[in-house]
Amino acid sequence: MLKEAIYHRPKDAFAYAYDERTLHIRLRTKKDDVDAVYLLFGDPYVWKDDAWQFDKQSMQKSGCDALFDYWFIAVQPPHRRLRYGFELHAGEDVLIYTEKGFYKQAPTDDTAYYFCFPFLNRIDVFHAPSWVKDTVWYQIFPERFANGNPRLNPPNTLPWGSVDPTTTSFFGGDFEGIIAQLDYLVELGINGIYFTPIFKAPSNHKYDTIDYFEIDPQFGDKQTFKRLVEACHAKGIRVMLDAVFNHSGYYFAPFQDVLKNGTKSRYKDWFHIREFPLQTEPIPNYDTFAFVPEMPKLNTEHPEVKQYLLDVATYWIREFDIDGWRLDVANEVDHQFWREFRQAVKAIKPDVYILGEIWHDAMPWLRGDQFDAVMNYPFTNGALNYFAKENVKANEFAHTIVNVLHNYPQNVNEVAFNLLGSHDTPRILTQCGERKEKVKLMFTFQFSFSGSPCIYYGDEIGLTGGQDPLCRKCMVWEKEKQDRDIFTHVQKLIALRKQYRALRFGEFHMLEANDKTNHIAYVKTYDDETIVCLLNNADTSLTWTVPFSLKDKTVINLWTNECITEQTMNIEPYGFRMLLVQPTSAV
Repeated sequence: MLKEAIYHRPKDAFAYAYDERTLHIRLRTKKDDVDAVYLLFGDPYVWKDDAWQFDKQSMQKSGCDALFDYWFIAVQPPHRRLRYGFELHAGEDVLIYTEKGFYKQAPTDDTAYYFCFPFLNRIDVFHAPSWVKDTVWYQIFPERFANGNPRLNPPNTLPWGSVDPTTTSFFGGDFEGIIAQLDYLVELGINGIYFTPIFKAPSNHKYDTIDYFEIDPQFGDKQTFKRLVEACHAKGIRVMLDAVFNHSGYYFAPFQDVLKNGTKSRYKDWFHIREFPLQTEPIPNYDTFAFVPEMPKLNTEHPEVKQYLLDVATYWIREFDIDGWRLDVANEVDHQFWREFRQAVKAIKPDVYILGEIWHDAMPWLRGDQFDAVMNYPFTNGALNYFAKENVKANEFAHTIVNVLHNYPQNVNEVAFNLLGSHDTPRILTQCGERKEKVKLMFTFQFSFSGSPCIYYGDEIGLTGGQDPLCRKCMVWEKEKQDRDIFTHVQKLIALRKQYRALRFGEFHMLEANDKTNHIAYVKTYDDETIVCLLNNADTSLTWTVPFSLKDKTVINLWTNECITEQTMNIEPYGFRMLLVQPTSAV
């Protein structure tokens, strides 16, 4: 056994409280190096005849990637405290792995050898809103969704969808337009809307905020927004807003005061200014988002800034009953601010959803004291590379997905925000070379994966477009110009996801990943529900053998509602099967 590959640490994704009674424990070993792993565990205060007493239980292999195998077990310590180690088997060899290193036999003279979970404190358990597991999100870029009140149009507004958008063009999208199209969203089946920023700002994207307490007049007023939220709630749709707290806009009043008064400005410490007077060329001499001079970075350590932003966050929850905050550029804001942010918003609405925009490993923000979830871009990039661009094969994709699932605790994965496209990425149909069968296959994976899926407006009817700003085209409302085939496909996936708990929050296990045929198969299980999915990511047909015996089982094709009686089936190019597996006695 390669000792250098064996890894465990009693925190984060390797040992964590899943709920108030249950601990999840993981171990990593070299791929195909270990035959079996057992957890040695017990209460640190249970001794007999000067020997520590422990139990031994088999761990299950939960996945593998190109380099490692991962092992998993759930235990419920009766007194909520645990000392533990691992017994590894490879052929005739046995190895004991503890916090202090490796041994041939399990030490019993002292518990200090072993890994320690001191106490499962309820307040330390990661808690996210339970409703998120049942939510299908729909992202709306308000300026481009629907124009319901032309009287609100900004100057030089262009006719709806008349030309491709530029970074500065306006088409007049507003709240009245969204309200008028809520029945469309109900028909699709979504039950959560994520709005990109709606606050007063000069740009079409509104990430350059002027006033965090005011609605941009292009979209409407506060009364109209309240009507929008109430209409959404009446239709069972949650509402999440976008908070840009990393930076303000150039015309934000405190920043304008600094520009005017320099070192004498009472707001000079609200920002990260390196020298006076302020200048923007060749690069700003104050910190910004990227090097964008119109987006000066806020000093969230400053007590006044902190209080101002916390007042903003609580105001929109208290006065308008929003259900969530998506936090822009969240990784560049200090952790202490986010801890206080969580405490402030949860005090007003305990089940509010806190979603951070982080494109990389986000474990430091997901320990229960800051965010409920992050935008799951590792999932996004893996899916795009495999389904859309086809620059990785099935095995590499399977390894990516195993990594995605093992990078975070299970209770974090259950509420992950899984997106395929957004206002920051090219349209998925464009990335798929405008082959809608690939888009449909990618949606099939997204809606059968663990977490909460999100649709970027228009992807469900085949909108195209490259990188920003072309990915922000106007929504198409003429049915004859929509791709209704993609729409009905997504609609059916949402309906199936709502019907079957295994699709919503069942455990995910990869069954097959075949580079030669480029297909994958995986299973989702929850209580007595088992659903097996097969995805043929190739332009040729696939002859697939169901990877289990059909004897004493009833297998239903959920897409056609047909009963499967043959062990082998033919799968069309870029086709799929979604099979509900039940014992015959249960049918």
